[in-house]
Amino acid sequence: MHAIVAESADTLRWQEVPDVTAGPDEVLVKVTAAGVNRADLLQAAGLYPPPPGASELLGMEVSGVVESVGDEVADWSPGQEVCALLSGGGYAEYVAVPAGQLLPHPAGLDLVDSAGVPEVACTVWSNLVMTAHLDEGQLLLMHGGASGVGSHAIQVAHALGARVAVTAGSAAKLEACRELGAEILINYRDEDFVAALKEATDGHGADVIFDIMGASYLDRNIDALATEGRLVIIGMQGGVKGELNIGKLLGKRAHVIGTTLRARPTTGPNSKSEIVAAVTESVWPMIADGRVRPIIGARVPIQDAGEAHRMLSAGEVTGKIVLTV
Repeated sequence: MHAIVAESADTLRWQEVPDVTAGPDEVLVKVTAAGVNRADLLQAAGLYPPPPGASELLGMEVSGVVESVGDEVADWSPGQEVCALLSGGGYAEYVAVPAGQLLPHPAGLDLVDSAGVPEVACTVWSNLVMTAHLDEGQLLLMHGGASGVGSHAIQVAHALGARVAVTAGSAAKLEACRELGAEILINYRDEDFVAALKEATDGHGADVIFDIMGASYLDRNIDALATEGRLVIIGMQGGVKGELNIGKLLGKRAHVIGTTLRARPTTGPNSKSEIVAAVTESVWPMIADGRVRPIIGARVPIQDAGEAHRMLSAGEVTGKIVLTV
């Protein structure tokens, strides 16, 4: 089969690699499209190796058609249209997926576009609902609101009855967030998000902050939290080491939570399979009835994966980029 091989961050080649086969509890998927995630850029640069035992190839989500199933798999059969959450291996013609990490192709979507859904849907639901317990009437602050994760989180939070504030770096991106349901729009290039949020909420702040920046935003995120607020950090675009004022944290009885999806086990409590099942049950109906729709900013032939990585790194796209096979 063919797959993208990352020789360096800037050299991604579509070339022949050994075929993959499904293990006893796995499903072999013929890939239609693969979603592009910032973790793929980090892995290509040698900064984010896959978990032990995972494919060394890039790609953490795909859509496609079931080609074959392992001997212990009962719930899937050849010919079914699916999408999948992966630990790696998605930038390829075929990928082997643990059966518990498969999701049915969402009703009403193009099969190519559904490649951009599993990673963001599982990231958003596991963090906002299963971890931070975002509830109706609460306020979510989503940093990077126009990103793939951000555009999905806005819609899910809105569907849950929460209010949404976002940060983004341009008027066009903020307008895209507004159209998805965000109420408080903050251009981080021109405004201090803490002051803007406090003014918009009469000093209350955010009940949940969903952060992709990490260290550079840590202190200001604590300032922006409401009493008993929850800061969920999923990214480190702003660095890995920050100073935390514990006095502020104690005064607000606040929570700082760091999570990652890729390193979770396949099965068991808080596993990928558990999250996938929750997403299928709770988020797929939101997609089916139109409350949530994937925002696909670009479709790129998989042979041009390097260009897709450049586009994501430069912030040129609102929503997700998918690679078509």
